[in-house]
Amino acid sequence: SKFVNDKWMIKNGFLNDVQEHKPWWWNIKVQKLNLSAPLILLPEVSCQKAIEILQEKGYDQAPVVAESGLILGMVTLSNTLSSVLAGNAEFSDPVTKVTYDQFSKIGLEDSLGKLSCILENDHFAIVVHEQMQFNANGSSFMKQMVFGVVTAMDLLTFVSRNKKK
Repeated sequence: SKFVNDKWMIKNGFLNDVQEHKPWWWNIKVQKLNLSAPLILLPEVSCQKAIEILQEKGYDQAPVVAESGLILGMVTLSNTLSSVLAGNAEFSDPVTKVTYDQFSKIGLEDSLGKLSCILENDHFAIVVHEQMQFNANGSSFMKQMVFGVVTAMDLLTFVSRNKKK
């Protein structure tokens, strides 16, 4: 398309934000949100067990991450329940059957402005941190670790608690 959306370009890292009248929090880094460590589910967890864990721990959603560290997506309590009740999934099915595989990632060093652009279209973003790891033969590779899950409510809470006087 000949039309390019600046917010899409910012969200996907192709453009630095050039907004002239940025709010005071726009350039603050995501790491300042003081997120709690996420609850992570492995892909073989059953839908039944995922519902129980999320309810017991008081979470609405959790990333689904393979033991290799690959982020497979996000599972939400409401989607899991509605899928089971609609007959699209069984309680015994692995949680991957109800996992959202379309999700946005954001780094700890990214700005709250970039996060704001992501949250205009997405309900959440998975906060990741890149870590260098070495294997037995000494070769290295970068691995993404899930650091947290951030929602618009997290951003709003930060802005309202820290607003400039």
